[in-house]
Amino acid sequence: MDLGIEGKVALVGGASRGIGKAIAFGLAKEGCRVSICARGEKQLEETAKEIRAATSADVLAVPCDMARADDIRRFVAQTVERFGRLDIVVNNAGGPPPGSFEKHSDEVWQAALAQNLLSVVRTVREALPHLRRQDGGRIINITSYAVKQPIDGLILSNSARLGVVGLAKTLSKELGPDNILVNNVCPGPILTDRMKSLMQSWAEDRGRSYEQIVEEESKRIPLGHLGAPEDVAALVVFLASEPARHITGTTIQVDGGATAAVF
Repeated sequence: MDLGIEGKVALVGGASRGIGKAIAFGLAKEGCRVSICARGEKQLEETAKEIRAATSADVLAVPCDMARADDIRRFVAQTVERFGRLDIVVNNAGGPPPGSFEKHSDEVWQAALAQNLLSVVRTVREALPHLRRQDGGRIINITSYAVKQPIDGLILSNSARLGVVGLAKTLSKELGPDNILVNNVCPGPILTDRMKSLMQSWAEDRGRSYEQIVEEESKRIPLGHLGAPEDVAALVVFLASEPARHITGTTIQVDGGATAAVF
């Protein structure tokens, strides 16, 4: 299938590793020019080199903290300065710390909202004029299956990411006349560094070994195994494509069937 995105410019947040890295790879393989960001400059540059070597894609790496408005402004500006356009925006940032309600101060809540909700608001604000110049584009937000089935011990993520879903649904209606499609992708149990850290935390809280937690989580998934970052990337690449031109305002999980909710 011709996805129709060769030569387009994609901006991917949190792309030095895990799901963001897999998404950047997936878009580059389809011929996109890719701008990636992360806080760790060394790992970011290594990822950019890997993508260039594997795909021959033109890759820009910009150190950026998605919780900082100035960093986001600079990331978008440098992307457009380098490539002359912007077509695809993938909002992705690491999750906030785990913990129950009573463990989190106002400062922790504010940091979570800045990283996982305001980062989307700010990136879209900066990118929107450039997407409109192309007579359309794609905004794809990486959230979590927690938006459909809240996860115990992750109250910050459960709250902030639901805000992204509400934002995206509203934006899909406001930006539809501009042919800008807005969708959410919700990774389930995907074997990333973040997931490994959470499972280690669960193991300590429950008095079990890490291996036991991995086994329990795998059994909870109808397909019987944890997902890989590439599983999420495959959906993102499709939503960025021309064949997905009539899909907007959706929230789709990639979870091996783990979510019990009907919708």
